[in-house]
This record gives sequence, structure tokens and C-alpha cells, in this order.
Amino acid sequence: MDYRAVERAILDRGVEWDFEPTLDRIAALLDVLGSPQRAYPVIHIAGTNGKTSTARLTEVLLKERNLRVGRFTSPHLVSMRERITVDGEPLSEERFAEVYEEIIPYVELTDANGRRIQFFELLTAMAFAAFSDTPVDVAVVETGMGGSWDATNVADGTVSVITPISLDHTDRLGPDIPSIASEKAGIIKPGSTAVFAQQELEAAEVLMRRAVEVGAVVAREGLEFGVLSREVALGGQLLTLRGLKGVYDEVYLPLYGAHQASNAACALAAVEALTGGDEPLDVELVRQAFAQASSPGRLEIIRRTPTVVVDAAHNPGGMQATLDGLHEAFDFAKVIGVVSVMRDKDVEGLLELLEPVLAEIVVTRNSSPRSMPPKELAELAEPLFGEDRVHVVDRLDDAIDKGIAIADAEGEFSGTGVFITGSVVTAGDARRLLKADGT
Repeated sequence: MDYRAVERAILDRGVEWDFEPTLDRIAALLDVLGSPQRAYPVIHIAGTNGKTSTARLTEVLLKERNLRVGRFTSPHLVSMRERITVDGEPLSEERFAEVYEEIIPYVELTDANGRRIQFFELLTAMAFAAFSDTPVDVAVVETGMGGSWDATNVADGTVSVITPISLDHTDRLGPDIPSIASEKAGIIKPGSTAVFAQQELEAAEVLMRRAVEVGAVVAREGLEFGVLSREVALGGQLLTLRGLKGVYDEVYLPLYGAHQASNAACALAAVEALTGGDEPLDVELVRQAFAQASSPGRLEIIRRTPTVVVDAAHNPGGMQATLDGLHEAFDFAKVIGVVSVMRDKDVEGLLELLEPVLAEIVVTRNSSPRSMPPKELAELAEPLFGEDRVHVVDRLDDAIDKGIAIADAEGEFSGTGVFITGSVVTAGDARRLLKADGT
């Protein structure tokens, strides 16, 4: 099978957001595959916001220590292959298809026993199998949704990282912060080290209770580790980080916003915890690693003149952090928004945060069938923004053109920027349309 045929076969397994929450199917499949998830130590990452950035930052630190690293993240921005990387590179189309063909007989065997493997479970199994075959020295694994019953939770993380928790996926994870925190806390395993980003009190209490129950060692941002200082620098920020074993100064991070500094601190603590012992990491190694960091689709500049920034924020917690970073890092006199969101998100909450920031908003749709129709989005936006500030454009490519045209009309030296946001899919579509990777 070629890559496109494999991609279609995986998509035929259903959609990522519609699944039955159980570990029975993935556990049965991995059992017949020989439990590849147990062939290497795992750093397991859950949370509402910042998971993928934290995974990428963890990966660059491990790579700089000359370790072979597998990374599994979701969802993807452009290509399904992005989800499974080895040494920072997505599996090639040939290797992706090869891994699929190697495990599909076992998938079909599991199917035949009444446990049809679903979309995300198949990708999870492919990642664990690819990492075992390589083999990798360590795997950095991001949950898809939740934690306790997420397919990735068949792995027992040596280190578990919980990034900031806020309301999202309430139909699946529960209606409030404690319920969501309880689900995400499920990745904390007996005897592991649990690294917690700064949390709301009600989330922190749930996480601490789980850690005590399973006898995990706890490292909390702001107590055992954290960001001691940061200042805006050209193309990013300059940090002083306190890790679990030492202080790391003059660390340049080419990412914007306090939230990315926090993600870097969590990644640093996770790698320190994995290495064991009392010696800190080499400070020059940390500097070199973080200087190479990237996080596509997260406050990413994808065009200049006018400046176009794209971000994957899709819930109020993530959007607030993004807007804080946008204000801090970009000296825009005026911002034109191009916004497409999923209909099952807190759309009004997102719009309320965007209204004070955006001079005008272009509402549109992305390529997902879950995308809210532009007219419905406009109906929610107009009471907040007023009709004169809301533009309805059916296609994202035309909406981006509209946003750029509005910015251009302000004049080259007006300081007007274009901000594309609302969903991971929106960010990925925009990157593809504006050829952010040069393709």
C-alpha cells in the first residue's frame, strides 16, 4: 500500500473525536504485538493546553543529550505523519505505510474478536510499534484526550507531565475542573515522577491526591521548579529557569509568551527527573537545545508585510495565554482576526476574549466537518463586535485574503497585523494555504 491508501484506511476507522472510552481494545492489540510500549521509558504528557509544545521542548532536550527520541503528538496540523516522529522527523511516507502493513494483520485479528480498533487507537499502536522497531531510547507521548482511558495510557510513564488544565471537551471529560483533572490524573502511575505545571487550586488538589494515592514523586511549577525570570528578546524570549537540580540562565527560547516559558520549565523538569541522580544538566546543553525549539502553529509568523500570525488556540484557557503572548511579543497598532472554530467548543467564550483585541473579525470555516458555519459564527460575533466589525467569508483561503486586504488598506506602516486562530485545524489549513513550510 502507498501512503495515501494507508491514510484512507486509517480514516475509515472513524473520526478522532467520536470513540468509546475504554482501554480494552488497545490493550488487546498491544498484547498481541508484544507490548512494544514497554520497550523504552516514556515521558507521558496530559493537560488541556500546551501538551504538544511541551512534548517538542522535551524532545529537543533529550536529543541534545544524544538520545534517540520517539515523539507521538496529536492532532496533526497538515500531515498525519507529523504525529509519529523519530529524532524530530516525521516518519517518511514509505516508513509510515510499512509500519501500518506490519501491524494491520494483528489489528484485523483484534477486530475479528469483537474489538474493532478505532482511529486514534490505530495511530497509537503504530507509534509504539515504530518506536520499538527503531529502537528509541525514550518516547515522549502526548495523550489525545483526557488521560485515564486515553489510548496512550496503556504505557506506564516513568515521568508524567500535566500541563495547565481548563475547561474543554466537557462532553467527554466532565463538566468542571475537578472532573477533568481527575481524568487527566489517570496517567500518573505508581512510583513515577509527576511534573505539574501551575494549576488552578481545584485542579491541583485532584492531581496531588492522585500522586499521593500511587506514591508518585511530585514536582510543582512555582515550588520545586519554575521560571525565575524572562524578558522579551528578538524572535522569542530570554529565560532563567530553575530546574529540579539547578539553575539555568541565559536560555534563549525562540517561542513567544509566558505559557511557552512555562512549557520549557516543565520539559526541563521532566528530563531532569528521567535522568535520575542529583547532578544538573549541562547548562550549555540546555541553551543549545532550547535555541533549536519550534512549535508550528503556536504564535507562528507565517507571512510578513503585513505580518500574519497563526495560533491553534481553541478554548478560552489557551486563547487567553495566546493573546497575552500576542500583546507582549507583537507591537501591533491594530489586529485583524481571521477566525474559524469547531461548533462543539466554547465559541462565545473565545469571542469574548477576542473582541477587545481585534479591530475587525473575518469569520469563516476550516476543512473539518465540525467547523461552525460562518453565518452561525457571525450571529454569535455580531452582538459582541457590532455588525460593522464582522465580515463573513465562506472559505478560509478567501477569508485570509480578506484579512490581508483589510490590513493592506491600513497602509504599509500602520502596524496592522493579521491573526488567524480558533482551532488546530484552522492553524494547519492556514499554514498549508500560505505555504509556511515552503511547500
